[in-house]
Amino acid sequence: MPALSSVAILMCTYNGESFLTEQLESFKQQTHTRWKLVVSDDGSADSTLKILQDFHRRWGSECIRIIPGPKQGYVKNFLSLTRRSDIEADIYAWSDQDDIWGNDKLKTAIAWLDTIAPGIPALYCGRTQLISERGAPIGYSPCFSRSPHFTNALVQNIGGGNTMVFNQAARRLIQETHSSLIIPSHDWWAYLLISGAGGTVYYDSAPQLLYRQHGDNLVGSNSSWRARLHRIRMLFRGRFYEWNTQNILALESMREHLSSENQNTLTFFMRFRTQALPFRLINLFRSHLYRQTLLGNLGLIAAAALKKL
Repeated sequence: MPALSSVAILMCTYNGESFLTEQLESFKQQTHTRWKLVVSDDGSADSTLKILQDFHRRWGSECIRIIPGPKQGYVKNFLSLTRRSDIEADIYAWSDQDDIWGNDKLKTAIAWLDTIAPGIPALYCGRTQLISERGAPIGYSPCFSRSPHFTNALVQNIGGGNTMVFNQAARRLIQETHSSLIIPSHDWWAYLLISGAGGTVYYDSAPQLLYRQHGDNLVGSNSSWRARLHRIRMLFRGRFYEWNTQNILALESMREHLSSENQNTLTFFMRFRTQALPFRLINLFRSHLYRQTLLGNLGLIAAAALKKL
């Protein structure tokens, strides 16, 4: 019988006392039992560290390790934690502080990752079940049906970081990300980088975690009409254009890791997004960029027309 893959659960915390205990307890319920938790706390001022230390006393240093974060926001925290050379495992899983993992979350992700040949960057992500602040079911995140691809990743992130599990080859790519880069979102970056490098990305339509929606969410679900309207406002304010510019600069710094086809796609995207209106629209269709839904693709056309892409 082959040995179980070792998993490093990479959790970032900041003032997470309200829901942290439930998340930690859900790790202990995992049917895949060979894991170790590394928590990077970004300067919590509540009882987060006390909760973590209590679990450290209960579980021991073989199960949980607590380190200080860089105190530069959650994106820098996740990326710096993932880059650490003193954390080694076969598989890596990002974790937020306020969700609840399903018992088979790791088992399900690893079952897919084990089908990918060693050396090929592979990323598992998926849909989530949404719960209220008190834990009541309130729906699901959008279900995406089109295949993950770099031409999708350039204009959309389909997987929340709280669902992402990746192999050693994918982790090595993320480690190459320079700490000085401005990355809008660590999970979008993982999708961009791994798909861009010719890796394999799998989107699981069956939810494997409960994603808590509450007032302190840094990034909530995008399934409600309120969330959609918020994204439209961001589009008109140029936020989408700003994020794309940041992602392009980051990808340019990693160009040598991209496949030749995706290098060409990136160059084409960079050029046409600043061209005159007719050429922007013509080249948008030539580029084969796509979002996962009809509404999303209409928004993509609007962004190109308004020079907000």
